Amino acid sequence: MPVLKKNAGVLIKEYLLLTLGLMLYVTGWSVFLMPNNLVGGGVTGISSIIQYATGGTIKIGTTYFVLNSILLVLAFLLLGKGSGGKTIYAIILASVGLDFLQAAIPPEIIVNMALKNGKLMSTIMGGIMAGLGIGMSMSQGGSTGGTDIVALIINKYYNVSPGRTILLIDVVVICSSIFVPSVVKDVDPETGLAILNAAGEQMTHLMPFPEKVTTVVYGLILVTVNSYVVDLYLSGSKQSVQLFILSRRYAEIADAITHDLHRGVTVLDGKGWYTQQSSEVLMVIIRKSDLNIMLRYIKAIDPDVFLSVSSVSGVYGKGFDSIKGKSPADKGDKKQIET
Repeated sequence: MPVLKKNAGVLIKEYLLLTLGLMLYVTGWSVFLMPNNLVGGGVTGISSIIQYATGGTIKIGTTYFVLNSILLVLAFLLLGKGSGGKTIYAIILASVGLDFLQAAIPPEIIVNMALKNGKLMSTIMGGIMAGLGIGMSMSQGGSTGGTDIVALIINKYYNVSPGRTILLIDVVVICSSIFVPSVVKDVDPETGLAILNAAGEQMTHLMPFPEKVTTVVYGLILVTVNSYVVDLYLSGSKQSVQLFILSRRYAEIADAITHDLHRGVTVLDGKGWYTQQSSEVLMVIIRKSDLNIMLRYIKAIDPDVFLSVSSVSGVYGKGFDSIKGKSPADKGDKKQIET
């Protein structure tokens, strides 16, 4: 049986999923959020505020790239070179995509999908797409930068969900947008085309204060939907399952799981009460995403195998999640030092 390892195919798959996540994230902003002058959180939210304030002179992608370039130092130092490399790729692709899609998407698509459906529906759809994109990126070891980098750093050391971290930080950014003027470009509500003045320039107006307050409310809804989708996606991708395997060829199965699949196996002593015969039971805990290939391996060795699969939560240890935070012993030592 072939040994599973992180070869070129696995790496390509990771980057394809990362790219798909980034495209969902960028599309959510370009189609649903920016055309409605909506504000999100994090670096993207700050970048959108600057674009609205300058009337589009400073594009969202430009500010996004500059701010995230500064934060990349933290990614390299605290998240490792692998995560930093994928984050560089994500930031560059998202920066280009945010500026490119604004001009590339036909106005009629934006009108039919975003403007005519209202800001509330656009907020929900944009939040779902952006959250799904962030979740896919983080599950592959990368991020869309900004708040995601901060969330990954905090989640590395403490048991705080990435979605909750993003939510708390983003609220500050959204509420601050109420103090920054926003220049709204006038467009035809039916065609989405720019309304021009006598000089041939696109007409604009400042967003009224009551509308800015409403935008803040929509922004809070946006980050709530965003954080929920991130946590929902990540909890699904990290779900684990527990297998109990009964087979006369248990030794071959245990060797295949250990050497080919690089997963741990525990051998338990069992006894069939009906036959009164002793038997060995294999217990294995793996990620749910690895279950199909595990079952194929087992069936190839013993087509008559008997096994059960059940979902488990809170799996901690080597190869799974780590218990984060200081232990009681560490806290006691610290207390003794302070006294």
